[in-house]
Amino acid sequence: MATQYGSRYGQGYGPYSGDGFHDGTPGRRRHLVPAGLRAPFEARSWREFGYVLLSLPVGIMLFTYAVTMVSLGVGMLVTFFGVPVLAAALAGCRLFGVLERARARGLLGLEVAEPEPLRTKESGVLAWTGTLLKSGSSWRALLYAVLQFPWAVFSFSVAVTFWSLGWGLLTYPLWFWVFPMWADQGGIQLYGDGQHGIYLDNPFEITVTALVGLLFTLATPWIVRALTMVDRVLVHGLLGPSRLSARVVELESDRGVVVDTAAADLRRIERDLHDGAQARLVALAMDLGLAKEKLAEDPQAAARMVDEAHGEVKTALQELRDLARGIHPAVLTDRGLDAALSSVASRCTVPVRVEVDLAQRPAPAIEGIAYFTVSELLQNVSKHSGARSASVDVWRAENRLMLQVVDDGVGGADPSEGSGLAGLAERLDAVDGILVVDSPAGGPTRVTAELPWRR
Repeated sequence: MATQYGSRYGQGYGPYSGDGFHDGTPGRRRHLVPAGLRAPFEARSWREFGYVLLSLPVGIMLFTYAVTMVSLGVGMLVTFFGVPVLAAALAGCRLFGVLERARARGLLGLEVAEPEPLRTKESGVLAWTGTLLKSGSSWRALLYAVLQFPWAVFSFSVAVTFWSLGWGLLTYPLWFWVFPMWADQGGIQLYGDGQHGIYLDNPFEITVTALVGLLFTLATPWIVRALTMVDRVLVHGLLGPSRLSARVVELESDRGVVVDTAAADLRRIERDLHDGAQARLVALAMDLGLAKEKLAEDPQAAARMVDEAHGEVKTALQELRDLARGIHPAVLTDRGLDAALSSVASRCTVPVRVEVDLAQRPAPAIEGIAYFTVSELLQNVSKHSGARSASVDVWRAENRLMLQVVDDGVGGADPSEGSGLAGLAERLDAVDGILVVDSPAGGPTRVTAELPWRR
C-alpha cells in the first residue's frame, strides 16, 4: 500500500497490487482482454471519437463568432461602439467556454474548474465592460475560439479517415459482394490504367484486406486519444483558471486549514489543562485544606495527606511539562531538531535510531512542523505498529526538508480511513508539504514527509 498526500511537489508511488486480478484501485477489476484489443469497443473510445466529431461544427461556430465580433469591434474602435462590441465578443467567448468545459467533462471526463469570476468595484455597464476587457480569462477564451477551429479540422479529418478506413476494411468480407453485383467489378480496385486492373476479389486478398483493416481499427482509438490530448490541453490551459488564480484559491484553502488546526490545538490545550493539571490542582487544594484541619487533631493523618499532595504536585508538574513540550519544546528552540527528536525518540516504546543531517537550521515554523510530524509518527509506532525497532532520518534535498520514519511493524497503515495520518497530511499540505505512506500488509511501514526549506 503506497499513498501520497499533497500534489504540489514530489513524485507519487504507484498503486500496490497484491494479486493478479486488481489494479490497485478499489472496486476495479483487471480486464482479461488486453487494452489494445478491447479499445475499439470501449465506451471511452467512442466518447472520444464523438468529441472529435462534434469539435468541427463547434469550432466553426466559435471561430465564426470570434472573428466576426472581434473584426467588427476593432473596425468600430474609431467610434465609441467598438468597445462594447469587443466586450460582447469576450462575453460570448466566456459563455462558449462554459459549454466547452461541459462537453469536455461529459465526453472526455476532464474536470476543469471555473476561471476566476469578474469582480467589479463599481456597478454599471461601463465598470462591467472595463472589467471584462481587463480579464485575462476572457482573452484566453477568445484565444481558444481561434485556435480550436484549425485543430478541429485536422483532428476531424484524421479521426474520420482512420475510423472509416479501419472498419471499412475490417468488414470487407461482409460487403465485397456489392462490387460484382452493382459496380460490375470484382472488388476494391488497387490499380487500373484503362486496360488492366487489380482488384481485391479472391479469398486470400479479402482476408489480407480484413487483417489490414483490423490493424487500422486497433490503432485508431489510440490515434484519437492522442488527438484528444491536445484538446485536453487547450481546454485546461485556456478555459480553466490561471495559475495565479489557482494559487490564490489554494492559499485561501490552506489558510482555512491553518486556522482550523490552530483552533483545534487551542481546544486540545484547554481540554488537557481542564481535565489534567487543573483537576489535579483543585484536588490538591482540597487535600491541603483537609490536612490543615487535621494537623492539630491527627498529625500522622495530616502528614500522610501532605505526602499524597506532594505526589499530586509532582504529577501535575509532569503533565504541565508534557503540555509545554507539546506546545513548543524548549530543547527545540535551544538546540534544534537533532536534540529535540532524540528526546522524542527516548520516550518511544521501541528503540529508535535518529539521524539528522542538516548543515543549517530551517525556519522556526518549519522546524516546529517537522518536530511535531516526527513526534506524531513515533506515537503511532508506539501505539499501533507492533514494531520492534524504528528509525528517523532527517536531511535536506535542495530546497526541501525531508523526514522519513521507518518501523518493522505489522504495516497496513491507511490514511484514507480517516486516521491521524490524514490530519497530519493536511497540516503538511497547508505549508506546501506532502506526506507519502508506504505500508504494505506485514510491514515494514515507511512514512516520508517533505517540507519546504525556509531559512
